[in-house]
Amino acid sequence: MRIGLITPEPGHPLLAATTALLCAEHEVEPLDPNAAAATVPDDPADVYLLKSRTPRALALARELERRGAPVVNSADATALCQDRTAMAELATRAGLPFADTRTYGSLAAWASGAPLRTPVVVKSRHSRRRDLVARVDDPAGLRELAAAWPQEPVVVQEFAPNSGWDHKLWAIGDRVFAALRRSELSPGERGPARPLAVDELPDGWADLVLRAGAVFSLDVYGVDVIDTGGGTPLIVDINAFPGIRGQAGAPQALAALTLSRAGRRAVPAAAAEGEAGGCG
Repeated sequence: MRIGLITPEPGHPLLAATTALLCAEHEVEPLDPNAAAATVPDDPADVYLLKSRTPRALALARELERRGAPVVNSADATALCQDRTAMAELATRAGLPFADTRTYGSLAAWASGAPLRTPVVVKSRHSRRRDLVARVDDPAGLRELAAAWPQEPVVVQEFAPNSGWDHKLWAIGDRVFAALRRSELSPGERGPARPLAVDELPDGWADLVLRAGAVFSLDVYGVDVIDTGGGTPLIVDINAFPGIRGQAGAPQALAALTLSRAGRRAVPAAAAEGEAGGCG
């Protein structure tokens, strides 16, 4: 079986460990969407993993889907998670506990006309690396942020009091993983993620993650949740194909999902988890 990786980083720890599990019996073929010569092959692989969110990567994935190749996650599901307005609208319609979200065409335009009465979280509407995510507590802070990001399309969410820790929840198929990490809105360094067993989550949170995946048609994804008190969850972000670093069992789960999507279920057991090599 041939497995394609749509990514500029096939050495990413999760992908490398998954490749090590698969390559004993299958061909794993990286497809770098950033390469000038990147094109859809005449003979597509049996399944592709889409770990890139660039326009070029999405275009490649859509063409592969058009030719009948399964892509995990689909191009449409991946693109949806990049638009925080569309994300909030879909989550709200589906009844997920998602942060109330308002959208503005530019930060400067909103800041010039809106009184700020309570703390808010301001985010770039379009999710990407080094995008805007900031807590604003007062008009002075809003003016400062607007001066730095004047033309940025943004979403604004009311700040929900919480412990200052994000629950980083991930899913690969029906397997859920979890960790704790200091919120990027908290003062000081975030530091590394702390391990968290799934059975330590409040009741219903693991099922909430899987429900979010079903709503967004995602197979490999992350759901950022904060506890607003007494185990009450509030979803603040959903990500397609995040890193899921350092989670025991994640490479095995991804290998199994990959083969399942391509019509096979047997996973090679010889390669050790975490082995970061290719099929040399």
